[in-house]
Amino acid sequence: MARADSIVLVNTGHGKGKSSAAFGVMGRGWARGWTVGVVQFVKSGKWKTGERKLADHLGIEWHTLGDGFTWESTDLDETAAKGRHAWEVAREKLASGHYDLLILDELTYAVKYGWVDVGDVVAGVRDRAPKTNVVITGRDAAPELIEVADTVTEMRKVKHAYDLGIGAKKGIEY
Repeated sequence: MARADSIVLVNTGHGKGKSSAAFGVMGRGWARGWTVGVVQFVKSGKWKTGERKLADHLGIEWHTLGDGFTWESTDLDETAAKGRHAWEVAREKLASGHYDLLILDELTYAVKYGWVDVGDVVAGVRDRAPKTNVVITGRDAAPELIEVADTVTEMRKVKHAYDLGIGAKKGIEY
């Protein structure tokens, strides 16, 4: 059910740009004087990303709580525990009333991999504090997340430089 006081956006799909679009909204919200927070569920602090550098410069609260991509994990139980912890942090922030915008980057993976229950996520998003807008990113968004969202965009890969053997570029992918 739609709320007039805030909205939920989901950026999903297998194309590039899900997090990039969310961080565009981050910049837009900050420019409007909003209190913005970011919780990352998968990425680790090992990557020195441009968006994190920008957020630090702007004074945006940022929590990188994952330990990297699952295929790089040496301990999947630890990876799952970090994903559950990230959800606890996100749930507290959703309920707090301190934020105009929360970006839950790669939350869909925590649901897809079974680290957090989709019902808990839907309840946390649905019952969030008034005026807290939310952007959720990641591939394969669960139907329940799509249902609770007001706006859903699916990024579809048509062509990607990775397929040509071109690696991630600073300033483009991170």
